[in-house]
Amino acid sequence: MPENPKHPFEYQRPTAEHVQQIETVRNALKAVHDTIMETLPPSRERSLAITKLEEASMWANKGIVFN
Repeated sequence: MPENPKHPFEYQRPTAEHVQQIETVRNALKAVHDTIMETLPPSRERSLAITKLEEASMWANKGIVFN
C-alpha cells in the first residue's frame, strides 16, 4: 500500500482550487440528478440511482481533496 501522509479519517481542508473543482463536479451531478428526476418515474430504481449519485458526489469530493 503506498504511503499517504493524509489519514482517511481526518478532516482535509479544501484549497481554493479544490473548492472550484468540487463546484464543477457538483454542477455536473446536479444536471444528472435533474435528468433522472425528470425522466424516471418514482420507483425503487430512481431512488437507488439518486443514492448512487450522492455516493459518487462524496467520493469525488474526497478524491479531489486527497489527491
